[in-house]
Amino acid sequence: MIVNVGGRTDIVNYYSEWLINRMNEGFAYSRNPLFQNNVSKISMKPEDIDCLIFCSKNYKPILKYMKKINEKYRIICHYTITAYGTDIEPNVPSIEESIKTLIELSKIVGKEKVLWRYDPILLTKKYGVDKHLETFKIMAKQIAPYVQRCIFSFVEMYKKLDYNMPEIISFTEDNKIKILKGIGELSKECNLYVQTCGTDENYEKYGINISGCTTKEILEQANNVKYKNVKSNPMRKGCNCIPSRDIGAYDTCLNGCKYCYANKRPDLAKENIKLHDKNSPLLLGNIEKTDKITEAKSKSLIIQDKREQISLI
Repeated sequence: MIVNVGGRTDIVNYYSEWLINRMNEGFAYSRNPLFQNNVSKISMKPEDIDCLIFCSKNYKPILKYMKKINEKYRIICHYTITAYGTDIEPNVPSIEESIKTLIELSKIVGKEKVLWRYDPILLTKKYGVDKHLETFKIMAKQIAPYVQRCIFSFVEMYKKLDYNMPEIISFTEDNKIKILKGIGELSKECNLYVQTCGTDENYEKYGINISGCTTKEILEQANNVKYKNVKSNPMRKGCNCIPSRDIGAYDTCLNGCKYCYANKRPDLAKENIKLHDKNSPLLLGNIEKTDKITEAKSKSLIIQDKREQISLI
């Protein structure tokens, strides 16, 4: 079983203590987003987890735990650092601080387990094509030695952006191609493997590799294991990710990013966090009498583990 720690919210940034408690107790509960009374019990025991997928915009709150986590679990760490300031990502650390933390993380867990996400790429008057390429160049030079690869995507123009981010500008084919060429060339200069996420488009002619951010191949490379061939479980069109179980909850992320798909509206997370109890098996609230709890299957996808045996003491 593969467990996702960051698909629905930034657990690492805001709920690290809760996550550590779940690891220590050996399980977590997760509500079905569509059928709230359906709750899955997900094992957090190292022997039941094929990989923990972390995704965050700030690993600082969990850095002190990462050495032990890395010793006990197979992991992969997606670290999102973009060109945007607090006007678009209000509660995200600065680029300089984020890069410093990424380097610390990489030194703890190893560069093969760290993926830099430069996404989503979106356009406004302030953040135009040239601004993106200028910022990407500065960041890539510093980050490249400490990551397995860079993953980027173009923003999806979903309905919520009409009112959450009215300043957004739609891509033209020309400025999209300029970004693709620029990222491809800059990545080559920095010896940085770069790929897309969530698209069926093939950009290999620009020096950009095929899409998929948590594929079988990426997880194998990160943890020196061999996985079974598993059909991808698309979260959106063009997604090639391996199936995973998410222990988070929507409408709980306080990063406040204007382009966020996981929060219905910016103020909802501030209200919901009041329901958080770091000692509860659920990220939000507690189990109710009407809840139906089902134990998630933890059948392993690993067919060969090349790592040395690790003590879990």
